Amino acid sequence: MSDKKSATIAVRTGITTDSQHHAVVPPLYLSTNYEFPEFGEVPTYDYARGGNPTRSLLEKALADLENGAGAVVTNCGMAAINLLLSLVSPDDLIIAPHDCYGGTYRLFDSRAKKGAFKVEFVDQTDSAALDAALAKNPKLVWLETPSNPLLRVVDVADICKKAKAIGAWVGVDNTFLSPALQQPLNLGADFVVHSTTKFINGHSDTVGGVVVAKEAELYEELKWWGNCIGATGNAFDSYMTLRGLRTLNARMRQHEENSAEVLEYLKQESLVSTIYHPALPTHPGHEIAKKQQSGFGGMLSFELKGGESELKLFLSSLKLFTLAESLGGVESLVTHPGSMTHRAMSDEAQAEAGLAATLLRLSIGLEDKADLVADLKQAFDKVRESQ
Repeated sequence: MSDKKSATIAVRTGITTDSQHHAVVPPLYLSTNYEFPEFGEVPTYDYARGGNPTRSLLEKALADLENGAGAVVTNCGMAAINLLLSLVSPDDLIIAPHDCYGGTYRLFDSRAKKGAFKVEFVDQTDSAALDAALAKNPKLVWLETPSNPLLRVVDVADICKKAKAIGAWVGVDNTFLSPALQQPLNLGADFVVHSTTKFINGHSDTVGGVVVAKEAELYEELKWWGNCIGATGNAFDSYMTLRGLRTLNARMRQHEENSAEVLEYLKQESLVSTIYHPALPTHPGHEIAKKQQSGFGGMLSFELKGGESELKLFLSSLKLFTLAESLGGVESLVTHPGSMTHRAMSDEAQAEAGLAATLLRLSIGLEDKADLVADLKQAFDKVRESQ
């Protein structure tokens, strides 16, 4: 854990630590194995699956940013969630949000069907439904706030308090905000997970994930399982992610500034029926977000008025928003959750989660904000002209 500010941790971790040639930026260690000093003496690093100097620097930075005891960097975000699931048993119950990321829903649902644990998907914004689920004594309560893609917000501190009262762990997917804008461990959570592919790396060129544990004992258990099941990340991806991490705070400020400008435009656009963004005072989670977040981030979703033909025309008319999955890169993206990120969910599960057929999710990049608004406007105009 560190007493330094977030931006300082992100920039300075590993800088000027090279004792061999005194490089300012720490070197990349690609070796898969390491020499044992002598028979019977196990070195700090022996085999790269279990540990690597480059990955260790990234793990230290992320643990410090989330104020945790330790972190395990994995080969993707889903591997990070799957690693956390190594701590639960077949008789354990997991409470998960009904509107979580489609890949997370698929993982929980599929593993539960194979008997790895029990899972119950709950509308966690419904306090009565959540309390009823907690009364079943779960082992793990999984939170995703803001949620993907509807940016629903739940009170992390309040849920953690309730979970602690029954002896349950709380894990939080913090991907949408990054540690620059939210620290769930400080709010009472036991674990925080990121797809480092997204805002932490920030350049859409490396896939990775991380689990950060609040307590040292849980971190050691995660570290053991990470090596055991081979979930850990490689050296090159760790190097690239650490490089991206150094500009996290600066990028998040620009993501948020651009997102606010796009939000103002969408509020007056007649072809937008509903906007999902916690910055809106009308958003049900607005006050909670103000309390537990230090910013609103660079993600927003909205529903387009019309049907499939209008949706296709709008998407094909965009020039600066690329139709693609993922998020959090320097480039702006548009995603249709129903047919892309959440297609693993059944139509019934999507409907229950509130995913409309014309719902679109925007990952606002670092282009000039005026250009982004102009691109959206010309695409909406094309739809208007066709009507």
